[in-house]
Amino acid sequence: MAPAQRWRFWVLLGIAVLLGIALALFIGRYPRPYWLSPTLLYEDELARHVLFELRLPRVLMGAALGMALAGAGLVLQMIFRNPLVEPGFLGISQGAAFGAAFSIIFLSSFPIVIEVTATACAMLGLICSFLLARSLRYGEWHLRLLLAGLAISALFAAGVGLLKYLADPLRQLPEITFWLLGGLWGITWEDLLYVLPFVIPGITLCFLMRWRLNILSLEDETAFSLGASPARERVLILAAAVAAVAAVISAAGLVGWIGLITPHMARRLVGAEAHRALPASLLLGALFAVGCDTLARTLLAGEIPLGILTSFFGAMGFALVMMRKL
Repeated sequence: MAPAQRWRFWVLLGIAVLLGIALALFIGRYPRPYWLSPTLLYEDELARHVLFELRLPRVLMGAALGMALAGAGLVLQMIFRNPLVEPGFLGISQGAAFGAAFSIIFLSSFPIVIEVTATACAMLGLICSFLLARSLRYGEWHLRLLLAGLAISALFAAGVGLLKYLADPLRQLPEITFWLLGGLWGITWEDLLYVLPFVIPGITLCFLMRWRLNILSLEDETAFSLGASPARERVLILAAAVAAVAAVISAAGLVGWIGLITPHMARRLVGAEAHRALPASLLLGALFAVGCDTLARTLLAGEIPLGILTSFFGAMGFALVMMRKL
């Protein structure tokens, strides 16, 4: 891609993201299906409340969700040198699911309590994965960490199954089920203010270290010879990515496929170099998440869980990407 074409691509992608966010604010089922006229904001107080108190925090959370999952997906795929890795590995997503289910049953179903408990358990999943990986004696470090993450994820998944079995089938079980399906229907400014202090530093650190990702994807000896401290830098960037993912998952529930498909799309568009692929993943992830959430709340009178749509479109996109030649 020539420099002029590259700049044109970035400008068009940035405009697409901003346009998608702007359209999402005015698309909905009030005052009539699919569109809220900007002129109505001057006349209708309820329309202003819908736009600024309901849709705006939700759309911003959708953008933060997509950026966190997509950025973390690219980071994990490069560090583990595995194109099928996504934030669901390392016990992060299942740990957050266990924390949310535990909070709903034993603590409180208040959103902030669920978010704090889910974030704590997501970080616990990462810590357990690291500790287990240090005890394994098979393979290199990145392979041991991946295997440990799969094992910890399975343990947390079993815990979630047990909690669902113990839950009240009339009150607690539906709430856990809907949380596991993923969705942004209950997002408020308070939720957004809880999530952003984790998401912004995490994404910023990954963005600033994107020049190092190509080196960190190499063998330890090669990376060290190029002036990197692979173990320390990998832990730092993984912690940043996991903190961002844990925060958004705790608020939005389990939303799959964004962290898997968007890095593949970004690499097809701008190449495999991380200093271009990571920004492209962040923007594409935001656009994908906001678009799916807009469809989730407008296609039917009853809202479709976001995780269903991201899985549907993500799986279709992944199949199309894999069928096309480079």
